[in-house]
Amino acid sequence: MDEVFVKINGELHYLWRAIDHEGEVLECYVSKRRNNGAVLRFLKKAMKKHGFPNKIITDKLRSYGAALKEIGGLKLQDTERYLNNRCESSHLPFRRKERSMQKFKNRVTLQIFTSTHSQIYNHFNHQRHLQKRDIFKQQRSNSLSEWRGLCAG
Repeated sequence: MDEVFVKINGELHYLWRAIDHEGEVLECYVSKRRNNGAVLRFLKKAMKKHGFPNKIITDKLRSYGAALKEIGGLKLQDTERYLNNRCESSHLPFRRKERSMQKFKNRVTLQIFTSTHSQIYNHFNHQRHLQKRDIFKQQRSNSLSEWRGLCAG
């Protein structure tokens, strides 16, 4: 889990994101605050959809600990240095797209965009460096044909 600062019409908001062990975005949530209540709402939303996790890697923000204590998952939290690098680097495609869109206009637009963008990015991001060329090309063509089927339907 991690949060990233996003400006909407000059006002600071927070985009909370849950990432799995492979770097795929599981859940996104936009809030105006960065406190225990916001983390708790995000955790409940993510756990309702994806179930209770085996391990939760966060940074050292104290709101995470307070929210996990309420849920009963404090023993699952891991805050060691460099463990959340996968989550931090997953913000890069989002930032790239944010720059090209020239910022966001409201919270609803940001929430819709992030959930859609993460699903599409997860669908086409195949980690070329981990696979052989023929397997990579097969997965890429499968993704493209599935995408064409979704767009045509």
